[in-house]
Amino acid sequence: MSNTEKHPEERVVHPSAPHCENGAPVELIFARTMPLGEGDHAMAVHRTLPQRQRSLIGAWCFADHYGPDSVFLTGGMDVAPHPHMGLQTVSWLFEGEIMHNDSAGYHAVVKPGEVNLMTAGNGICHSETSTQGVTTLHGLQLWVALPDSARAIEPQFENYAPRPVRFEGGEAIVFIGSLLGSDSPVETFTPLLGSEICLNPGAQLELAVNPHFEHGLLLDSGSVHLEGVPVQRTELAYTGVGSDTLHIENSTEQPARMVILGGEPFDEQIVMWWNLVARTHEEIVQARSQWQEHSDRFGAVEGYVGHYPSGPAWLSAPQLPQGRIRPRTNPAPTAQPQQG
Repeated sequence: MSNTEKHPEERVVHPSAPHCENGAPVELIFARTMPLGEGDHAMAVHRTLPQRQRSLIGAWCFADHYGPDSVFLTGGMDVAPHPHMGLQTVSWLFEGEIMHNDSAGYHAVVKPGEVNLMTAGNGICHSETSTQGVTTLHGLQLWVALPDSARAIEPQFENYAPRPVRFEGGEAIVFIGSLLGSDSPVETFTPLLGSEICLNPGAQLELAVNPHFEHGLLLDSGSVHLEGVPVQRTELAYTGVGSDTLHIENSTEQPARMVILGGEPFDEQIVMWWNLVARTHEEIVQARSQWQEHSDRFGAVEGYVGHYPSGPAWLSAPQLPQGRIRPRTNPAPTAQPQQG
């Protein structure tokens, strides 16, 4: 998925961090609603990462949450070829199907319960379109920043369908890393966790986690309490390092679904603009120029068929800002206190 903001920039959101008795402090990150697409054919997405409040959780550097979206009303997903570098894209669907085509020659249908991970490395481009017959789209698009040691590798693509893990009160699907005795074979280049968790009405979960990881709970449906703090749909509840257990409760009469993201704090500064992750302003400028000039760096997508004959054959990059693009700084990996 592409960041389709015409003037990509950070915005200020003030955090709150209730400190719970006998539990980890929790920082709530509220989503910004963004259009994916143009005009009447735009699909609304809820973006919780990045924000000035917090740019990363581990190496997770981008989180878009969308749906349930009626394809009849919005036309579904139609993201023309666009570039990526220095990152991995992680597609996770709850409902619907998306056709993925990329310039490395990988073609796959993204389905619910199957993780699709594209490693951009030094450069790749891809397109994403909802498939024919799909009536509803619902899922997440996530990005992972690659460490300096891996950001120049050749592009890769992986598909993995994990088996659900059942526990008293619900089930989990671990698509990245390890949780609840389930291990994902999907390759990442820093220690990470990604898991969907469904919690039954009235259920409680004491979730054993890696104390060296920071974590975020992104709520998709229902209502839960994390360490006693209420979390609503589309909100991302953050806990820092040091906790070996997270306490989650669904005290309602409806099931709740969430995604847990975690990882070791990412200790490299990144320069992130549009769909590109780099280390310097100059790298961004060079990559943008190469994309606009259709250089060999990003290649070309074969197989993209847009939903609208008048739609673009590829996405042109936004204009660069007037000043230098600065590195994104991240607060310490602890939940932040309330700002004025």
